[in-house]
Amino acid sequence: MSTPAAPIRRALVSVSDKSKLDVLAEILIAHKVEVLSTGGTYRALSELGVAVVKVSEFTGAPEILDGRVKTLHPKIHGGILALPTEAHQRELELHDIAPIDLVIVNLYPFRETIAKPGCSFADAIENIDIGGPTMVRAAAKNWNRVAVIVDPEDYSSLSEVLGETEGTLPESFRRNMARKAFAHTAAYDAAIASYLARHDDAGEALDAGTIPEGLFVSGESVAELRYGENPHQQARFFATSYASDEATGLDQAIVHQGKALSYNNLLDADAALGLIRDLKAGLPEGGKAAAVFKHLSPCGAAIGSASDELATVYVKAREADAESAFGGIVSVTEFVDAAMAARIKETFLEVIVAPGYTPEAREILAKKKRLRLLEIPAMFEGRDLAPLRLRSVAGGLLVQREDLIGVAAAAGEVPTQRKPSADELASLDLGQRVCKHVRSNAIVLVKDGVTVGVGGGQTSRVEAVRQAISRAGELAKGAVLASDAFFPFRDSIDSAAAAGVVAVIQPGGSIKDKDVVAACDERGLAMVFTGERHFRH
Repeated sequence: MSTPAAPIRRALVSVSDKSKLDVLAEILIAHKVEVLSTGGTYRALSELGVAVVKVSEFTGAPEILDGRVKTLHPKIHGGILALPTEAHQRELELHDIAPIDLVIVNLYPFRETIAKPGCSFADAIENIDIGGPTMVRAAAKNWNRVAVIVDPEDYSSLSEVLGETEGTLPESFRRNMARKAFAHTAAYDAAIASYLARHDDAGEALDAGTIPEGLFVSGESVAELRYGENPHQQARFFATSYASDEATGLDQAIVHQGKALSYNNLLDADAALGLIRDLKAGLPEGGKAAAVFKHLSPCGAAIGSASDELATVYVKAREADAESAFGGIVSVTEFVDAAMAARIKETFLEVIVAPGYTPEAREILAKKKRLRLLEIPAMFEGRDLAPLRLRSVAGGLLVQREDLIGVAAAAGEVPTQRKPSADELASLDLGQRVCKHVRSNAIVLVKDGVTVGVGGGQTSRVEAVRQAISRAGELAKGAVLASDAFFPFRDSIDSAAAAGVVAVIQPGGSIKDKDVVAACDERGLAMVFTGERHFRH
């Protein structure tokens, strides 16, 4: 049931987020709205010249329990929930309840509170809002008569609509605000439920790596995408409530130029971001890295020292598979400068992911109208804990912690007679970091700090070895090899040795490990066991 718009006569305002409150005050004054409020909002509105009535004076009941009970009163909720019927009107008059037409409420900053270092369990619980969500839900339920606003960004819309309709709020506006209000309280409750799921009955935080039994995910649309994997598929990008638990992601990216991002662009950008973070984690102080991605697969990656130019490192990564790099996504560890921008211009690319861009680089790349420049200033911060990764399957969601590399090549076990050299260890470490991002079965060949052959997505490990060797060609001679999982037979080692590979890194753990080690010793190869598998499906 809906009702024609009626003039807004009375509003209840109680906001934790007091941004743009001056804008709201002007609206309330201009339209002669009677305002009810409490606490800090009452004081702030009064200072802005709004004639405000305290909720306690309106209800005739004082605030009690240290302010825990302010608005939980029949005169408030009756005024909000009453329908525009004769029966409800008679009941309001009987109990001396005035109708409330507009509710402007946002909630205690629970998510901001728990994000603060040192936040105690008691502090978190104390910041769970009760009265606010109750009023918001009541007003949203009764959108046929009442309007509810939970976001200060909507004050301007409120002003425009009231100005156009002579002080009334039409049904379409009320309904849209109700949708937003229920989403607001749902996300709020999800944050509380998620927090409680990560703590035990005594309020102690569970082990950081624990996946809680309850999963509560809320998301806010960041953008409507051009399309999904294919042009006939619709798609959107949502920032989820779990984004605050992980390193800064694509939801925080600043897009400087280029056409709208597609679903595939974001998938590839995310993959490129993941690899460059892994490369950064393995670099010496001041070291640089660059990676090129295409269809969720690394085309090339390269690392350099502090004295190397970023442009030089990027070109090495690009030339590792120049053919595949066309139309790819590039990620780098440093600010893109003019020299790097000049080399970027040489190839058609879709997206660049970097911590920033110099003004000179922006000017050079502005001529590439279709190229998107994604800036993520804090892209290498906050990776101490492996974040949750969600994946949909028919009938549900699969949840796991992100696969982080815990064992560097130099920390692995060497079961072979020959030990890898320092240069070989550096290349082996690069190889395993890239290999983690290749679809299983995955093999990566590296030489002199650059990938020279990638074999992935094969159902046979030895076939992945052959593919990587084929791509490397003559560059396989003197290269090292990384495998995402153990070798079930020695055939892969024999193939690698025949191509000139000199060292191998793999998890180990096969019942044939002794045969594999023996094959390395026969051929003079060094081998490192990490004890960590890095499957990617």
